[in-house]
Amino acid sequence: MFGLDPTFTALLVFCLLLAFAFEFINGFHDTANAVATVIYTNSLKPWVAVVWSGLWNATGVFAGGIAVAMGISNLLPVEILTDTNIGHNLALILSLLITAIVWNLGTWYYGIPCSSSHTLVGSILGVGLAFGMVAENKSIKYVNWEKAGDIGLSLLFSPLLGFSLAILIMYILKQVVRNKIIFKEPNTNQPPPTWIRAILILTCTGVSFSHGSNDGQKGVGLVMLILIAIVPSYFAINHTADINKYRESINESKMILSHVNLSQLNKADSFEFVKISSLMGDLEQRVALAPSFLSLNKEEQYAIRKDVILISKSAKKILESEDLNLSIRERKELKASLGSLKSVTDYAPVWVIVMIAIALGVGTMVGWKRIVKTIGEKIGKQHLTYAQGASSELVAAGTIGLSTWLGLPVSTTQVLSSGIAGSMVASKGIKNLQGKTIKSIAIAWILTLPVTVLMAGGLFLLFRAIL
Repeated sequence: MFGLDPTFTALLVFCLLLAFAFEFINGFHDTANAVATVIYTNSLKPWVAVVWSGLWNATGVFAGGIAVAMGISNLLPVEILTDTNIGHNLALILSLLITAIVWNLGTWYYGIPCSSSHTLVGSILGVGLAFGMVAENKSIKYVNWEKAGDIGLSLLFSPLLGFSLAILIMYILKQVVRNKIIFKEPNTNQPPPTWIRAILILTCTGVSFSHGSNDGQKGVGLVMLILIAIVPSYFAINHTADINKYRESINESKMILSHVNLSQLNKADSFEFVKISSLMGDLEQRVALAPSFLSLNKEEQYAIRKDVILISKSAKKILESEDLNLSIRERKELKASLGSLKSVTDYAPVWVIVMIAIALGVGTMVGWKRIVKTIGEKIGKQHLTYAQGASSELVAAGTIGLSTWLGLPVSTTQVLSSGIAGSMVASKGIKNLQGKTIKSIAIAWILTLPVTVLMAGGLFLLFRAIL
């Protein structure tokens, strides 16, 4: 397979199976976020709910794009992403996957809603920090702290946003809705009124779809990391990209950059501008005579990938500079032309997306009861009402959808759990929460990052010494 010897072929298959398993576990770990409300309000039978949710999770993977997937992978430094040593790359992949799977399974077993996003980010940070300990060049930052900060803020504020918005929506519903049946506990085994049922099914669908579009991308990103790490000559860059159009994008970027007055830039911006110009020249030279991307050897493909990643990082900094003497139109054109250069690195084959869609969709239909019980029965002291179910899922769907659009990973579990907590507080105050459950969720939320950082970092150092 892909010209690998039997040992590396077996390891590639094993890693792909682990990635499938991670997304499968993610499916049944996070199913509760979508189906708990429709089950506990008797809007759908449990198995109807999980099958419906599974189908929409899978659909969301196809519709989500790959912005979140690239955001996850960009946490890793360029030096790791372009390491040509397959043994080192396998150490990276195995430590990430094993850490994420073990922590997700552990929290699921104890019925604790926990963030797969948080787990994956912690694993990646652990690998980056461990890589820095063994790297020859100690002057380089081996964790993309800027990107980590963006993701960290997303994971930190999304639960707070979910909690606050759920309280706000509950308040609005109380002021606007005259039919107070939506604020009462559902009758046992009886479906709600048709209009309430339709809203709850719609919000369940929205959470399932947005979960697939956001969390599914994390699985896509993991698979692409595996493929790039083990078989770079096939997947380091997108071979189907049009190299002629790519050369046009390079020329367009260079032309706009030629309008920049270097003397007006501050020292930091000047450094980034010179770096972009140098990398652009290097990139132009590499694709100048090639008939297609497929014709390039492995070293050239890796070099192109590295150039594009570095150009993207520098471009973001310089485009945010107030000293950049370009018009608004020129800034937009430069951003678009530089962005088009990423088409060769930010991609995923259709079969990868199909694989993750299947894993997430099927996983959604399995093992869902533990977390559903926690969300439906143990966050609040009262039975979940129609209004609480609808408001928390509406908040979750909206928050996750916005995060996907911004290309940021967000925790479906944290958003929905905090939304339900907010809806409970809106009904009867803070005393309406079950302290033991909230404490368990909070402890898991706090411990996820340090535990996964240490575990992934330790496994990386172990595997790197062995492989």
